[in-house]
Amino acid sequence: MHAPEPHIVIQRFTEAHLEGVTALYNEPAVCRQVLQMPFQSVEAWRKRLVMDNERRLQLVALHGGEVIGQLGLEQYLRVRQSHVGSFGMGVSTAWQGKGVGSRLLTAALDVADNWMNLHRVELTVYADNEAAHNLYRKFGFEVEGTLRDYALRDGVFVDTLSMARLRRSV
Repeated sequence: MHAPEPHIVIQRFTEAHLEGVTALYNEPAVCRQVLQMPFQSVEAWRKRLVMDNERRLQLVALHGGEVIGQLGLEQYLRVRQSHVGSFGMGVSTAWQGKGVGSRLLTAALDVADNWMNLHRVELTVYADNEAAHNLYRKFGFEVEGTLRDYALRDGVFVDTLSMARLRRSV
């Protein structure tokens, strides 16, 4: 007998989620896999929330009202790149490998495809983050290149992969 799926709810990121999102990205293991700085304040996230507009989709994954994941997708402002968006995502250490990233990506890509008309969605991910690579590949993302010494992590310059998904025409 296999355990029932945990009840995960995807919602738009609002003021009510500020403390949970701040705590999520202040988890050391989460912080080291994203481009956020450690020891972020609730105010820093509040400012990001204020910048919200229809070209930005900010989602949270909740379990029992607790923030366990966050994804931000942004459509590019340049007219000639209005078909392109990029995203960043974080999932609580305790919830990694349990479908939270898949749920967030499913919701975000549905909006990207069917509401924002994005043809291309792109991201960067640390070259050593195999779990994330596998998740993104599952959703049709492909590696387009390596960005060498792209970011400083734990005092060392590390590479990232540039990945993108092109929406298939129907």
